Amino acid sequence: MTSPAKPRARRRALTGGLAALGLSSVMITTIGAPPASAATWPSASGSQPVSSTIKVSGVRDGGMVRYYGSGDLAGDGQEEGQDPIFELAAGATLKNVIIGAPGADGIHCEGNCTLQNVWWEDVGEDAATFRGGSTYTVTGGGAKKAADKVFQHNGPGTLNVSNFAVSEFKTLYRSCGDCSTQYTRKINLSNIEVTGTGSTARLVGINVNRGDVATLRGITILNDSGRKVVPCQKYNNNTAVGTGPDSTNCLYSSSDITYR
Repeated sequence: MTSPAKPRARRRALTGGLAALGLSSVMITTIGAPPASAATWPSASGSQPVSSTIKVSGVRDGGMVRYYGSGDLAGDGQEEGQDPIFELAAGATLKNVIIGAPGADGIHCEGNCTLQNVWWEDVGEDAATFRGGSTYTVTGGGAKKAADKVFQHNGPGTLNVSNFAVSEFKTLYRSCGDCSTQYTRKINLSNIEVTGTGSTARLVGINVNRGDVATLRGITILNDSGRKVVPCQKYNNNTAVGTGPDSTNCLYSSSDITYR
């Protein structure tokens, strides 16, 4: 997804194909939930097909049920314009949920939102898209099998992601490069476990021409002896213009990233 103004007339540059390696055994501590292992994903308490988007306002606790798309939500590829499994109103919280396959377009946050202990077993178009708010929070959980992006940031504001595990992905976070309305955006990653795939992947992709800022702290990268995972990819919209830390847009140092 890209444009928040026209969700069915969107375009984007795909960032690559699916890579395949499993998650590791390093433990990720989930705020508000028991410790969760990136290798041992939570077992679903049940499964529920979803044929039309579930609207969420307030707090919804999924009780670790696996939700997966059916009917019009049965897409699991990169086709543009797919609807989400969940749509969160401004101020909503979704927690203790597993999104299985097909995953459609995952979760849409229409304003400020919190995703707590949410797990994507097989990311569809995107895992979550953040649209009209100013502050979005993802705490705990994990995602894998993201052929393109995990988190898509279309709206303004700041996305905070902490205590999260990601594997089999191409880009963990992307600030929209071609939305019809553009903003300066911020992404904060803290205590993130990344499993390398043996091919190039990006933790964040930000638009330096828009003044985006990425802050990375406590990043652990596994299975990446070739240093294929790029911590911070810089773009001018959709044109790549460099990588690596600096004092303006990509805020991290070598001590913030541990390779194992």
